[in-house]
Amino acid sequence: MNGRNRLLLPLISLTMAPALTMAGELTLTGEGSVRYEPDSARLQFTASAEDPLANKASDQVRQQMEKWREGIENWRDQLADYSDAQLNLYTRTIPPAERGGQSTQQAVASQTVSFSISDLTLLNPLLEQAQALGMEYNLGPQQFYHSNEPQLEREALAAAIADARAQCEFVARELNQSCGEVVTMNINSGYRPVPMMMAEARAAKDVVTSVGVREMTASVSATFTLE
Repeated sequence: MNGRNRLLLPLISLTMAPALTMAGELTLTGEGSVRYEPDSARLQFTASAEDPLANKASDQVRQQMEKWREGIENWRDQLADYSDAQLNLYTRTIPPAERGGQSTQQAVASQTVSFSISDLTLLNPLLEQAQALGMEYNLGPQQFYHSNEPQLEREALAAAIADARAQCEFVARELNQSCGEVVTMNINSGYRPVPMMMAEARAAKDVVTSVGVREMTASVSATFTLE
């Protein structure tokens, strides 16, 4: 799961028919994509406890946090943007069990840990530590990313431009002409990574066996001269 290997995929596709805009010009759409495996993750775990007494609920959370810090001590220097400083405390009302009974007050304490990792081999050990302490978390595709997504965006855009040029050259040959300079080019922004496959972990004893491959896409609309 090192996420370093990726495959550049220029898409030589004529599904969007090129258009002759005026004599000597050709407008068409180029598409490109890059497949990659995420190599980093943003994680968040929450320790929580309830008790009629606020100090007892708070103490339980503090104990959980102490055990958490002890358990991750060997990996602490690899957890970037680490934060676990704030204890949250509020009171909730529990309705009476029977009609006419009295409602009760329950103190709820919680503390959230958040950080990023750039080594996904740490993922399952961290999950196991959180699970052992009963910490809450929800792990899905949105937590995973590539550490150099701007470079992937540029590679997808380069593939889209190459696709547009290849289409222009193909059409020009069919017309016994040659593809010349670019007159105008519009670039579609966004570059949203598309998850192609992803393992999720939510319940106790879940582990992530595969992060899965994703795809970054880009497209351009370009007008070339025909010579």
